[in-house]
Amino acid sequence: MRVALFVPLAVSAVLALAAPWAGGRLPPRMAAWLLTLASLVAAVGTATALGMMAFTLIAQIPAVAAEGEWSPGLVAAHTPVNGLVAAVCTFAVVGCAGALAVTAWRQTAIWLAARRECRALPTGSDLAVVDDPVPQAFALPGSPGRVVVSSGMLRALSPDERTALLAHERAHLRHRHHVFLLVLRLASALNPLLRPLARAGSLAVERWADEEAGTLVGDRPLVARAVARAALAAKRAPQHSLAATGGPVPQRVRALLAPPTPLRRDLVVAHALLMLICCSSLALSANDMDQLFDTASPGHLHSQVGRAHHHHDLTSLP
Repeated sequence: MRVALFVPLAVSAVLALAAPWAGGRLPPRMAAWLLTLASLVAAVGTATALGMMAFTLIAQIPAVAAEGEWSPGLVAAHTPVNGLVAAVCTFAVVGCAGALAVTAWRQTAIWLAARRECRALPTGSDLAVVDDPVPQAFALPGSPGRVVVSSGMLRALSPDERTALLAHERAHLRHRHHVFLLVLRLASALNPLLRPLARAGSLAVERWADEEAGTLVGDRPLVARAVARAALAAKRAPQHSLAATGGPVPQRVRALLAPPTPLRRDLVVAHALLMLICCSSLALSANDMDQLFDTASPGHLHSQVGRAHHHHDLTSLP
């Protein structure tokens, strides 16, 4: 049980080290899905494992033990981790839960701001052009989402580049990329080890929209020029938006000018195996925890005593 409890932490560390490398060697759509799912599994797995270790200490509190009807002494005798490790895990769980709550609160506020801004825009289509000399272009998630572009940005780009830029922003809305980013942010708040994974996932989302735009306009170098010129012209987009100028723009431009990234099944299988290992270790740990508290319950102790007396009576017969 001791080893299984620490497996989700090991999986998180492996993902944090390998995600930036692996994400750049997969098609961006596949990379976004894999990195988002892996971050979710690793974050929940790590929090659950830390919670199990923390509960071995909490369960020894007399009031908690009385409520659960188990023996604090037996829990302490059979616990898989010592008191210091369990105490550190308790503080870690509290800290991670607090970070998750703060991030969830902020993301909710951002989502509500996006909805308010969408409702304030002129209706009639998914595109809203605002009269603003500051070059800006971004996608606002909502119901429905809207693509917002300023008159300054339209003047900064050629007609073909405008088409490519709008295709990029519409790809964000069509594939609900804000959901991917939300999961990545919440997962990295719950498990800080996953911050490199969140950054790699965010880049994969931008690359996904780039490649989608390249497919729609039939010209990937054109999308590269549009992204580069928009990034040079644009100011900071609103926090609740998805902008074509997001992420490491030079890296995105180089990817668009290079041949499309082929699918590597070995990396897909490796991610799937890591998630399977994480889930299997949690199932094993949960079963062992159940056995631990069964062993620490008075009913189990009484049944063991009864079996011992019965065995003694049988062996003492002539």
